[in-house]
Order: sequence, then structure tokens, then C-alpha cells
Amino acid sequence: MVIRLAGKMVRMRPLKLLSAASTRRSLSTALLLAFCLMQSCAYAACSDAPAAGVDWKGCDKQRLILRKAELQGAHLDGAEMDGTDLAQANLSGADLSRASVDRARFSEANLERAKLVRLIAYRTNFTGAKLAGADLTKAELMRSNFSGANLSGAKLEKAELQRSTLGGATLTGANLTGADLGRTNLVKAKLGDARFTQARMFLTRIEGVDLSSVAGMVQSQLDTACGNTQTKLPKGLKAPASWPCPADD
Repeated sequence: MVIRLAGKMVRMRPLKLLSAASTRRSLSTALLLAFCLMQSCAYAACSDAPAAGVDWKGCDKQRLILRKAELQGAHLDGAEMDGTDLAQANLSGADLSRASVDRARFSEANLERAKLVRLIAYRTNFTGAKLAGADLTKAELMRSNFSGANLSGAKLEKAELQRSTLGGATLTGANLTGADLGRTNLVKAKLGDARFTQARMFLTRIEGVDLSSVAGMVQSQLDTACGNTQTKLPKGLKAPASWPCPADD
């Protein structure tokens, strides 16, 4: 049977009896194909080998070994990449918007200027990763590890970083406006002129951190954070009486 869809003729094959899981997958594929036809977009080639600019939009790429893969400029928006090993991979300029990378490994990966808007990254390993200029707006990064990562100039507006580790990370020029830093560890982080306007800092660990040049920080944020006598404060702000905090659980 041939039908007209968005001005194009599409041949429909007879339906077969499918399992519930197969039916869901078939429906998802059909809906994505219909969307692409209406939007005149190219259908992601999920079977393509990893390469620069590869189109894996919405593809299932979970638990793969892609260490040192050359994926610069790749289209990975909406992809399922939970548990995948991308250590030392080149993802510069790649689009991972709304992708799921829970428990994936990006240690020492190049994600400079990558688009990571609304990325889902629970307990993900970004140790030593290059994220300069990356867009992590509204990304879900709870309990992830950014130790030693370079996030200079990164966009982290409204990012969820609860209980994440940014120890030793570079955040100079980063924008954390509205970010949730509840119980986040910033010890030894290099903040420079990072912006903290309206960032939530409940029990954020800032012991010994140099905050003297950060922008947008107010007294109420410090009052809920955890610093000590070695914490350097912005001009006009003072250490609250509650410092130092007890060890976190």
C-alpha cells in the first residue's frame, strides 16, 4: 500500500504480529522516520562506524568500547550511550544534546565546544576531560566526577551538579548562573572569574578555595556553603559562624 505523507509517497508494508517490545521499537522507529520525512532531515545511520561527523542521532550505543574514537563534530543528540567507554575520545564540537551517558567514561576526552545541553550524565566520569567552551546548560550531572577537568568558559547555567566532584577542575570564565551545587566538592578548583549568580550552594565544599574574583556571589550563598579560614572570599563578604562544617556523610 502506498500513502502520501507530508507530500511524499511512502510504501507501507503489511503489518506482522510482533512482541510488545518489538512493537514499541517499531513504533519508535516509525515515528522518527515520519518526523524526518516531515522535516526533510536525514535518518540517522546507526550502523555506521565511529568517525568524525557520524550521524548517530537517537541511536542505541550503550556499553560500547569507543576509547580514543575520532568523533569530532558527531551528531549524537538523543543517543543512548549509558556505560559506554569514551575515554580519550575526540568529541570536539560534537552534539550530545539530550543524550544519555549515565555511568559512561569520558576521562581525558576532548569535548571542547561540544553541545551538551540537557545531557543526562549520572555518575559519569569526566576526570581530566577537556570541556573548554562546552555548553552544559541544564545538564543533569549528579554525582559525576570532573576532577582535574578543564571547564574554562563552559556554560553551566541551571546545570544540576549535586554531589559532583570538581576538585582541581578549572572553571575560569565558566557561567554557573542558577546551577545547583548542593554538596558539590569544589576543593582545589580554580574558579577565577566564574559566575555564581543565583547558584544553589547548600553544603558546597569550598574549603581553601579562592573565591576572591568570582562574580555574582552573595552572602546568603556562603551562609549555606562549607568553607574554612583558608577560603578566600569576594570583597564585602564574610565567613559565617557555621564554618567549618562537619565532614559530609
